[in-house]
Amino acid sequence: MAYFLKKSNLKKGLYLQIYESFYHPDKKETAHRSYKPLGYVEKLMTDGVNDPVAYYSDVVKSMNDEAKQVKQFEGERQISESPERYVGHFLAKSAYDGLRLNRYLDFLQVQREFRFKIHELIEALIYSRMIEPCSKSKTAREIIPMLYGAEVFSYDQILDGVEFIGNEYERIIEIFNHQINRKYPQDTSVTYFDGTNFFFEIDKEDVIRRKGPSKENRKDPIIGMGLLLDARQIPIGMKLYPGNQSEMPVIREVIADLKNRGSISGRTIQVADKGLNCAKNILEVRKNGDGYIFSKSVKKLPEKEKTWVLLESGYQDILDDNKKLLYRYKECVDKFPYVHEEDGQKATVMLTEKRVVVFSPKLAAKKRSEIKRMVEKAKLLKAARAKKDEFGESGKYVTFTPTDKRGNVTNGKVAVTLNKIAILEDLKLAGYNLFVTSEIRMSAADIHATYRNLWRIEESFRIMKSYLDARPVYLQKINAIYGHFLICYLSVVLLRILQFHVFKDKYCSEQILEFMKKFRVVEISPNKFINLTPSSDFVKSLAQTSSLPLTNYFLSSGQLKKVLAHNFRT
Repeated sequence: MAYFLKKSNLKKGLYLQIYESFYHPDKKETAHRSYKPLGYVEKLMTDGVNDPVAYYSDVVKSMNDEAKQVKQFEGERQISESPERYVGHFLAKSAYDGLRLNRYLDFLQVQREFRFKIHELIEALIYSRMIEPCSKSKTAREIIPMLYGAEVFSYDQILDGVEFIGNEYERIIEIFNHQINRKYPQDTSVTYFDGTNFFFEIDKEDVIRRKGPSKENRKDPIIGMGLLLDARQIPIGMKLYPGNQSEMPVIREVIADLKNRGSISGRTIQVADKGLNCAKNILEVRKNGDGYIFSKSVKKLPEKEKTWVLLESGYQDILDDNKKLLYRYKECVDKFPYVHEEDGQKATVMLTEKRVVVFSPKLAAKKRSEIKRMVEKAKLLKAARAKKDEFGESGKYVTFTPTDKRGNVTNGKVAVTLNKIAILEDLKLAGYNLFVTSEIRMSAADIHATYRNLWRIEESFRIMKSYLDARPVYLQKINAIYGHFLICYLSVVLLRILQFHVFKDKYCSEQILEFMKKFRVVEISPNKFINLTPSSDFVKSLAQTSSLPLTNYFLSSGQLKKVLAHNFRT
């Protein structure tokens, strides 16, 4: 069996289909039939496929390559099918089953003629992503078939399903939020927001993958992701946006959408870093009756406020048990100006805010070390007469001035000099953090502690990028890409439910994921399995608290079914 791309010139334009060749037993010759209609080239381009003919030619090539691999795999499997199975996903399954999501998710596919249940596909993709993140092709071929007790899906079913859930990703998040809130009432009195981006190693941009400021400082097209967590650090909202757009309006869009869908009610204090601190966001928060705690760049403060920060008077020292300085802070409440556009003209609004400045000796030492390292780099590049674009971040500590051979300013060569004023300014401000908040009655210690919880959202992004391998993404269609990131997001949601609600923060996320990857069994007879899981304190502790035979060397199919059906009491 082989596949090829059929191109038909019809009245409406060029129409593409994937055809398959097969041996016809009656005719005793090779015949062809339509395997999958793709659509008109113009419509496919509108849907985000830049060059449909080239793209689907590559798809057909991949299908032929995969068909060869499958044929070879099936031949080997007939000789010796792997008896090994993953069982560690029972942890995530217990969290998933407790939310009772299935009927709501399956209602979404009423209008689609899928020959599978969408909730079973979502489950299988989440468990596979948590256990062994890889391409959808490998997931279909090697990972899902090894999940003990899970439904098996073909590669085509996975592609169709991922594209479908990507198209519905906001409604699926709404379903999860609704059910999570029923079992574990969400606390949205404080919400944490941050953004990141994921790069794609492609040459051409499209409607969502656009070139913009990259967290990894790469030049490739990127997709932006905004993530919102509730007060207990459980993700409650995700927004994907083109990589060339600012993340500043995303926090407004995510919170407005969650309020419209009933996932957030009442007043909420929004916590975010300085990247989200702009007049429009702050005025929108005030307009909605909410509050905020944002960090603010000390370096960009007006001179009057910068002087207040650097004045020694007014600071209170916080010491550790050994009387060593942890940090010092001071606060003030005053009216501060915010400039925004109103009817095309700039307008200034005075807002009453509390401002808390915190100085950390540990952070100061780290920042000063970074500054000195960049200065040394700038000196070396200056001596080597490097080009301007080679200086990178260290370029902020040098000044580029066009001069002639005598040093006079001209339009000729460029002279590079160290910017000592910028260096001294950054060294002077190292270690200071400023927080601005609408919560004038909240203590400085509580403001500082609340803001410090923002690291949890950074950890969520790290889990996505490192442990769940959110990229590279082996998908091209926009909705399929959305579906991929939705699976990563839902994996983090279930992981956080396990971590905070089920295990009460007793285990870290890395321990949970590591166990899920390593808890495997091998079948040695129809009703007998050997447990391959390495012994560890985590396994022993989990076995004791759950009363499950996780440390047994021999396991029966009945015991494995009991493990898979286990519900943790919360």
